[in-house]
Amino acid sequence: MIPICLFTYNRLRETKQTIIALQNNFLAKESNLFVFSDGSKSNHDKISVANVREYLKTIQGFKSVTIIETLENKGLATSIIDGVSQVFQNHDCVIVLEDDLVTSPNFLNFMNQALNYYKYNEKILSVSGWSLPLKSLCNLKSDYYYHHRMSSWGWGIWKDRWSKINWDKKYFSSFKWNLKAQLGFQKGGYDMPKMLKDYLKKRNNSWAIRACYHQFEHDLLTVAPKLSKVNNIGFGVDATHTKNYNRFDQPLDNSLQISFDFRNEINVNKKIVREYRNKFSLLAKIKSRIKF
Repeated sequence: MIPICLFTYNRLRETKQTIIALQNNFLAKESNLFVFSDGSKSNHDKISVANVREYLKTIQGFKSVTIIETLENKGLATSIIDGVSQVFQNHDCVIVLEDDLVTSPNFLNFMNQALNYYKYNEKILSVSGWSLPLKSLCNLKSDYYYHHRMSSWGWGIWKDRWSKINWDKKYFSSFKWNLKAQLGFQKGGYDMPKMLKDYLKKRNNSWAIRACYHQFEHDLLTVAPKLSKVNNIGFGVDATHTKNYNRFDQPLDNSLQISFDFRNEINVNKKIVREYRNKFSLLAKIKSRIKF
């Protein structure tokens, strides 16, 4: 089974929910789990970080559990870049979760099968366990579809593709002057150019937007399930990066399907891609607030 990397910080309640859901996965007992525990930012966080670490020591239900603690606070982006790279020293593929992601029992089934199937297809950058509720998916006959945005909510990637991503901030510096690149980068979502500009202005430290730009530059794809196998429970006032409500909240796949049918032909459904991109538009955000 492909190893799982879980990144945690100071949220005990969400971490417990994430672990319990993962323990209930059909392939949990066959999977090796690597848990990365980031250090506290200040004295205010020390107790909550310590409480999470005490809980991590009690985790069972996996083939093995390895806990990696850091004394300093790296922050999410550096933790993920360093942690995934560390696991890649001994593995060719990983599945990655954060401490606020609840998974369906067949999440690991989908991820393992997709990652094994597309292992040698370099057109595919990543596999996502998360999916959006798109209208066109209702009529989709296959178990999966393709889009142009690497998702940070439950994902998997291969060592050879991870190693090609450039994380250096200087690499993206010309983006703010490149109108053609800014327009093209919207293919995965209308919010993406602003996210990268905000990164360059130090308004965020997103690892994902850098990976997404690599995906755009090389015209790569992400494989996503028709029915989402992941839901984010981390929105709220205590969250580090997601303090608003979750406008992408949706029910998990409850089909208990354990076998998924993938095909060699890569047929990108333009209607699905358009619907996916529009979900990240300003208009969609306004409508969701009104509905909420």
